[in-house]
Amino acid sequence: MNCCLLLPFTLGIPLLLPCLIATENSKTEDVKHPAGSHLRVRRGWMWNQFFVPEEMNKTRHHIGQLRSDLDNGNNSFQYKLLGAGAGSIFVIDERTGDIYAVQKLDREERSLYTLRAQVIDITTGRAMEPESEFVIRVSDINDNEPKFLDEPYEAIVPEMSPEGTFVIQVTASDADDPSSGNNARLLYSLRQGQPYFSIEPTTGVIRISSKMDRELQDEYWVIIQAKDMIGLPGALSATTSVLIKLSDVNDNKPIFKDSLYRLAVSESASVGMSIGKIMAYDNDIGENAEMDYSIEDDSKTFAVITNNETQEGIIILKKKVDFEHQNHYRIRAKVKNRRVDEQLRKYHTEASTTFIKIQVEDVDEPPVFLLPYYIFEISEGSPYGSFVGTVSATDPDQRKSPIRYSITRSKVFSIEDNGTVFTTNPLDREISAWYNLSVTATEKYSIEQISAVPVYVQVLNINDHAPEFSEYYETYVCENAVSGQVIQTISAVDRDESIEDHHFYFNVSVVENNSSFTIIDNQDNTAVILTNRTGFSLQEEPVFYVSILIADNGIPSLTSTNTLTIHVCACGDTGSTQTCSNKDLMLSMGFKTEVIIAILICIMIICGFIFLNLGLKQRRKQTLFPEKGEDFRENIFRYDDEGGGEEDTEAFDIVELQGGTVMRERKTRRTTRVEIRSLYRQSLQVGPDSAVFRKFILEKLEEANTDPGAPPFDSLQTYAFEGTGSLAGSLSSLGSAAFDQDENYDYLNELGPRFKRLACMFGSAMQSNN
Repeated sequence: MNCCLLLPFTLGIPLLLPCLIATENSKTEDVKHPAGSHLRVRRGWMWNQFFVPEEMNKTRHHIGQLRSDLDNGNNSFQYKLLGAGAGSIFVIDERTGDIYAVQKLDREERSLYTLRAQVIDITTGRAMEPESEFVIRVSDINDNEPKFLDEPYEAIVPEMSPEGTFVIQVTASDADDPSSGNNARLLYSLRQGQPYFSIEPTTGVIRISSKMDRELQDEYWVIIQAKDMIGLPGALSATTSVLIKLSDVNDNKPIFKDSLYRLAVSESASVGMSIGKIMAYDNDIGENAEMDYSIEDDSKTFAVITNNETQEGIIILKKKVDFEHQNHYRIRAKVKNRRVDEQLRKYHTEASTTFIKIQVEDVDEPPVFLLPYYIFEISEGSPYGSFVGTVSATDPDQRKSPIRYSITRSKVFSIEDNGTVFTTNPLDREISAWYNLSVTATEKYSIEQISAVPVYVQVLNINDHAPEFSEYYETYVCENAVSGQVIQTISAVDRDESIEDHHFYFNVSVVENNSSFTIIDNQDNTAVILTNRTGFSLQEEPVFYVSILIADNGIPSLTSTNTLTIHVCACGDTGSTQTCSNKDLMLSMGFKTEVIIAILICIMIICGFIFLNLGLKQRRKQTLFPEKGEDFRENIFRYDDEGGGEEDTEAFDIVELQGGTVMRERKTRRTTRVEIRSLYRQSLQVGPDSAVFRKFILEKLEEANTDPGAPPFDSLQTYAFEGTGSLAGSLSSLGSAAFDQDENYDYLNELGPRFKRLACMFGSAMQSNN
């Protein structure tokens, strides 16, 4: 098939290109045309490509023309367009084969369209040739401006960084075709940020061009512009902002704000107490502003520590100060950063210093003893008023107040005004070898200034106690004992304290004419008792009393006489005194058993007495109120009139109270106002005079008190008469029917506002009756 293509140039000059006809036996052949279109014919099919610029504003833009070589111009052929976009974006003139674009094309949305063309004979309706496929390419124009990708931009760079230091790289993109001229070639430039920053035009890398100090300005805004078409006229551009922050480096040393600080400390201040603060300022921040304070002159009285939160220097007291010794101090403090990098030490060559003047404030101090404690010695047995020792205290203040001494809670010692301690009672080392005293010193001019010192008094021993037996000895001798037999070993003790070891000497008293026993001193503070004859009689001499003399080695030596009791025992054939001691033990055990049995018997007697009392009380409760078993109504006394108050003895008839339920004779009511006033006067007197009535009430009260289980109805008494001592009279309706008609109720108006309502009611009732 032969066809012709009319292709437009970008300058709008159409060119009629001849169609190349290829058969199945022909070979492939490419022909390059000036318009840039290619015509390839292979095995009977053909393809071509058309170029159309994007963003054409014409409503019907001519792209090219398809023309069959069989078309002789008689309008017998019909051209059809098939494929994506055919009929909607692209249309064809069915008679001439001209192709038009009816919509605006955008290369960034779609850059290539593949269509098919077909020629049909109108008369037969047949396709004259096979379908031919061709391509329409949308050529690019610079219709897209650059766009930055990663906005917003923010970078951090250390302050004082050298020139050329990398900061950040910005990147923009252009949607235009990078292969079509310079439409997508970008060029970066700096619109704001000189002279501290620069940018590489092609890469968008921002670098430092001048050193910056964070303490002067800590952040910068830099504006970057990107242009396409390498900045040529007609290029499109876009801008972005970059926030560049400077991070801190330790390029500033701390400096004291003041060259002199004045502080004050009381001489009563305790060690470790804070007396003031000093402050240095560092323009750096964070770790670079952390600092340490120190005192240059190596003061032993004051020290400085750092408050890590506020970075203040706290002056503390290392040692107590004394106004009388030194009333002011002058020290020098310095400050430096805690951490400094090696490359930044040039900024910290000399530390900042300041002077601190500390004034010691005088306070009224308590007396001070010359020694922290006192130890005195005195021999036991010293007479009353014996000298023990002397304590001394002084007023540390300038006025030197006189001192008064006293001893706290001691009955054995006392102290004079000059501090001399003396005895007030005899001392016995065996009772108390040491005394712990507390001596108080008080200023006479300021009695609230008090101090105390411990005083320890040691009582020295003298040999005032003679030795004695170390224990009580139970000694037995058998009737058949032979001469020279050891019957007891004895030892001694001495309550005195000896410088050397105690040594005791034992002997039998020479005044005692007893040759039955003898003693041998073992020279080791023990001695043995031996029989001096053969045979003893339990019947004739059951007990022997031997006087033993014991002497100590004290100065002077003391001797005591101790009596050893020796019992004669019938030992039997064994000749052992153990049986005698066992008998005594059994005898004592028997005695103890009898005592226990006696105690148990006493306990049983006491328990029986208690149970007997409880039984009697229970029986008394059962017979105390025999009337409880009777009808309950018999215990209720009814009267048809009200009592007359405390003064009315007529209201209580003792016969009626003691008897059964009897209706009393009704008394006439008193109605006159004069009688009410007299009754009022009578009510002021003391209660009833009847001794029988009082006895009855006391008996009932005693019964109620002795019977805690009695129910309350036993004491229920009801009265219907109020008594002659009542000012208001009786309010009962009993017997009122006989007297209501001739009663005058005008006196109710004089009884006050509380009876006003009654006066109104009864007054109106009387008027209606009349």
